[in-house]
Amino acid sequence: MNKTTHILLLAAALAAFCGADAYAASPVSDIAPYVYPANRPAEPDGFTYMPDGATYLRLSDDNRRIEAYDTKTGKRLDDYFDVANARETSLASIEGFTLSADASKIMVWRDSKPIYRRSTTAEYYVYEVRSRLLKPLSVEHPRQQAPLFSPDGRMVAFVADNNIFVKKLDYNTEVAVTTDGERNSIINGVPDWTYEEEFQTTCSMAWAPDNLTLCYLRYDESRVPLYQFPLYEGTCERLADNAYYTGSYTYKYPVAGAENSRVTLHSYDIETRKIKDITFADTRIEYIPLIAYATDSQSLIVATLNRDQNHLEIYSVNPKSTVAKSIYTEDSKTWITPATYADIHLGKDSFVVISSKSGYANLYQYSYAGALMRTITSGTDEVTAYYGSDAAGCHYYQVAAPSPLERTVRRIDRKGVVSDISRNDGTATATFNPTMDYVTIKYSNPATPPIYTLCSAAGKSVRTLEDNAAYAARYAGKIPAKEFFTFSSDGVTLNGYIIKPAGFDASRRYPAIMTQYSGPDSQSVLNRWEMDWEYYAAIKGYVVICVDGRGTANRGRDFAGIVYRDLGHYETIDQVNAARYAAALPFVDSSRIGIFGWSYGGYEALMAITADDAPYAAAVAVAPVTDWRFYDTVYAERYMLTPAQNDTGYDASSPLRRALRLRKPLLLMHGTADDNVHIANTMQYASTLQSAGILCDMYVFPNMNHSIKGCNARAVVYAKMLDFFDKNLR
Repeated sequence: MNKTTHILLLAAALAAFCGADAYAASPVSDIAPYVYPANRPAEPDGFTYMPDGATYLRLSDDNRRIEAYDTKTGKRLDDYFDVANARETSLASIEGFTLSADASKIMVWRDSKPIYRRSTTAEYYVYEVRSRLLKPLSVEHPRQQAPLFSPDGRMVAFVADNNIFVKKLDYNTEVAVTTDGERNSIINGVPDWTYEEEFQTTCSMAWAPDNLTLCYLRYDESRVPLYQFPLYEGTCERLADNAYYTGSYTYKYPVAGAENSRVTLHSYDIETRKIKDITFADTRIEYIPLIAYATDSQSLIVATLNRDQNHLEIYSVNPKSTVAKSIYTEDSKTWITPATYADIHLGKDSFVVISSKSGYANLYQYSYAGALMRTITSGTDEVTAYYGSDAAGCHYYQVAAPSPLERTVRRIDRKGVVSDISRNDGTATATFNPTMDYVTIKYSNPATPPIYTLCSAAGKSVRTLEDNAAYAARYAGKIPAKEFFTFSSDGVTLNGYIIKPAGFDASRRYPAIMTQYSGPDSQSVLNRWEMDWEYYAAIKGYVVICVDGRGTANRGRDFAGIVYRDLGHYETIDQVNAARYAAALPFVDSSRIGIFGWSYGGYEALMAITADDAPYAAAVAVAPVTDWRFYDTVYAERYMLTPAQNDTGYDASSPLRRALRLRKPLLLMHGTADDNVHIANTMQYASTLQSAGILCDMYVFPNMNHSIKGCNARAVVYAKMLDFFDKNLR
């Protein structure tokens, strides 16, 4: 089903549910073309490259075949898999696939079901290309999680019921690696909620290059407090069993200062079936956000962090002897930037890290013995992604340049000569093939929806994969332009953008909506295409303004780190000053300024609306954190330390502690099944207001998570927000 069909079906479903006439006249239907999912531009077919990089595979439109194409020309070659021709097992269709390293086998899956934001379980099957045999990955465990081919493609490690199993494909046998897995107690091989959310990982296993060892992390979450939220029948994805008695979902969630999962590292010998425990002498280690092999089976690379997340140490571990050698350390006066340990690139003879130890994010190349081989980049242009190196020793990366608002893809050769391989007047990202001789460049700016171009490694265009011309035509002539500006807050220059109303008349004074996210190391003001509710609001007569305050990304560590132990303080100063800047504009009505935010942005909206003399007339906060004591350990403590270490900081940063200052209209919105920012944040804030006789509005989304996007719910969020602002800013 293509995206357009999906959107039309959503509209039809809403019309049937609400009555066609009601939906046609609804502000929800009016805003729907501007927000998720209808606002999504087209993307080229997903590329899964063959090992030689000259061919790529894609799933057919009917989800029944895996088609092979020539990378350079885009010419279709043949079918690499077809459900109609598979032997032994018959499937109607598949949802996706992965390849073994040598592409001799394909793992396909169907009926995937989400666990948390990134993780799923599914029914997996292994297809042998030469014989065309298709078999279930496991019969004993019909649903699996995080399956991982061994390097030779002859085995698959997977998780089921919190235990690890190894399927030996040659013999069709299955061996249990662990047996102690238990829900809400012991997890083997896949991360707990906190690791998945904050370290953005879904698999905690690593195969040795020689296929003889499987290393994995074990999470003992038995001492982590349980969290529970109710589940209702609902209508989006109806839970019929909860029609008259609510159900519930229970999982482990450590709030700031609580006990984390105890994470330990282990190695499993495939031949002897023996497990070894790998320990570290450093008692400060609290987190292990990364385990991965490079090319040496005797060197497992392990990244570790202390609980304060200001000390990073990377080890090379011999899984046989369990000896661990430190090969990289970094300390910070604030927090270690997550990219430093999340984006380690393991090469044949060296590894590359993105580090902000100089004050700006740059690339450093180290030997596996721990020696610095090369400072690849230097200066104040922050590196935002690293793509790898080619056979000639050229390194490819993305940088926030020529200004922090842009993203440019660059190459630096052995001699240090830097060249741009993308345009540098917007936002460009890159995806390379395995041999680093072809790259897909995605480029956009506020007037240009994403264009995907296949290029040579030097940036020369080979062919256009998707130009989004039809998508662009949908909005052509309908939306105002986005303009960028700077202004000074507390003597610091900040970046912002403004979208003026359609048919803008400089002699008029318009209501304004300040939108922001404001979270540490985030960035909202970017020179890129980003179709969303802001344009619809401008069409409806609002000035929309966004400013990245202090604490946000790609302005250096001092700019970001100023918020350390003091969240909400500088962000609020900067957002209030941004609103005052807006109020001074001749075309903005200073008495009709609102502020909006979601998640951290919702938190900041609550901080800003209760600031002394803030020039806001109303605020909308979606899924806000209302006290960092309610939020998870990894995120909250990264910036605030624990409540025991920084009690006064937690108090000062808490919207709950200043809720009684609220004097302007407020709308709170939240999903009841938000496993990230619990709805308890909103409930406690509302309760605080109620006890003091202070009014606010509230709108809840039954069974919706933090994203609130099922069944066209995003359109409902923004329609409700604009309805609220219409009543309070008009």
